[in-house]
Amino acid sequence: MAATNYTPISLYYSTTASTAPLAGNLTNGELAINITDGKLFYKDNGGTVQTIAYKNTPLSTVTGTLPVANGGTNGTATPTAGGVSYGTGTAYAFTSAGTSGQILTSNGSGAPTWATPSGGGATLSNDTSTASNLYPMFAAATSGVPATVYTSNAKYLYKPSTGELVASVHISGNGIHVNSATVSASYTIASGNNGFSVGPITVASGQSVTVSSGQRWVVI
Repeated sequence: MAATNYTPISLYYSTTASTAPLAGNLTNGELAINITDGKLFYKDNGGTVQTIAYKNTPLSTVTGTLPVANGGTNGTATPTAGGVSYGTGTAYAFTSAGTSGQILTSNGSGAPTWATPSGGGATLSNDTSTASNLYPMFAAATSGVPATVYTSNAKYLYKPSTGELVASVHISGNGIHVNSATVSASYTIASGNNGFSVGPITVASGQSVTVSSGQRWVVI
């Protein structure tokens, strides 16, 4: 194995954190150590003094605040149970604990605050006027807040203004199709559609069934 030759270096020590004296006293590749704070320096090939190590300081010996750069918060606040940490720009601080149901809000700057949510989310309304088809939604739960909500597609639609429910195929799972014996609201069977009912059927007073030309309403 061929021998590897290394260039010997000199080691200097200093009691000042300034690197100015080192820049003039060190030759490229030489080391210096600050015996006060344990910093280790070397002079690179470009003639710049670089810091390459620090001595470890036990946290038990730290007094006052521990800077963020050293893994601290640069603050002295004691966290409150339920509080949340946030940055102030120079340190970390903590909010107080919120109350049940509150959420954290922010104005984009400054400390976040707890607030009771208002608006947003889904609301319920009794829509009887919308004349366009809507997509019914289905929840993955029968109580509480649904974790998943499914939306139907064009094969299953509901029109609030007429109460019409449109589905590609209707299947009576128990084998029985049930209809009221009374037509309680006027209805027009539109062109392109036919209708049937199981009778006897009574059309309520003041109401009517209109069958568009060429279409049929069969009562059986």
